[in-house]
Amino acid sequence: MEPTGGELPRWNREAAEAIHDLPFNDLLFRAQAVHRAYFDQNRVQLSRLLSIKTGGCPEDCGYCSQSAHYPSGLKASKLMEVGRVVAEARKARDAGATRYCMGAAWRGPKERDMDAIVAMIEGVKALGMETCMTLGMLDPGQAQRLKQAGLDYYNHNIDTSERYYGEIISTRTFADRLETLGHIREAGMKVCCGGIIGMGEEKADRIDMLVTLANLPEPPESVPINMLIPIGGTPLGQSEPIDPIEFVRAIALARIMMPKSYVRLSAGRTAMSDEMQALCFFAGANSIFVGDTLLTAENPQEDKDCALFSRLGIKPMDREAQ
Repeated sequence: MEPTGGELPRWNREAAEAIHDLPFNDLLFRAQAVHRAYFDQNRVQLSRLLSIKTGGCPEDCGYCSQSAHYPSGLKASKLMEVGRVVAEARKARDAGATRYCMGAAWRGPKERDMDAIVAMIEGVKALGMETCMTLGMLDPGQAQRLKQAGLDYYNHNIDTSERYYGEIISTRTFADRLETLGHIREAGMKVCCGGIIGMGEEKADRIDMLVTLANLPEPPESVPINMLIPIGGTPLGQSEPIDPIEFVRAIALARIMMPKSYVRLSAGRTAMSDEMQALCFFAGANSIFVGDTLLTAENPQEDKDCALFSRLGIKPMDREAQ
């Protein structure tokens, strides 16, 4: 059943599916009403994402150009120098970003890299920005050290439903993902966790993914919803595009089920029309990545985002409002 006011947010697929399948106008009206109850409806958080270590990942995620398992043509790099990371963060801040995300293509960080990771967090925090990292799986000690360094968020997506997970990744399990999420929470950090839509999953998988997120002991404070970018050389490189209306339905359901969370319109925006993005914002998306790349994928140019925001009457969110 759908949770009520004083209950813990325990969802099941039937309740979530009933909302997901509402007439489209009713679904969007409900999602927008929820959004307005918790957020300024005309403000969007701007985040910047930097790949601090690209390619050569031992995981076999079927969507990812950074996996060492696939001939995607991406050349592996070493961990970026701390000074360069902080310099890039400063440029992002000066361009209006309030949140800085750093990602490394690892199964999990090695101890030899932790000092540099800590220095990156401290350097970006000193700029007055909110910090996020995605480094793969963490053990409890690593999570504690990141928290002590001042990391605000840790990103660790579950990608899809538990049922469909094995179709996409074989080098780790769905339970491994949940274990790392537990370590993040126990360390006292905020959770950034979402998934990817358009990987050949069924509607039930998209709903189950959101049910899993909403039913965590605490729902993620940040929920990135990615639209698959098919990348040549990967197993999902020839995937058919997801229907735009189905994508917007997932955004709306995420907003309704996790009303206090930032719902981030993440990868895939280059393939979205302005009208599709506008529907996503109306459905409750209130965070985007800015900059011309997301790790290794293309992202809309900032002038295009500014033009769209101007047409929609949307303004960037202030750091103080987050």
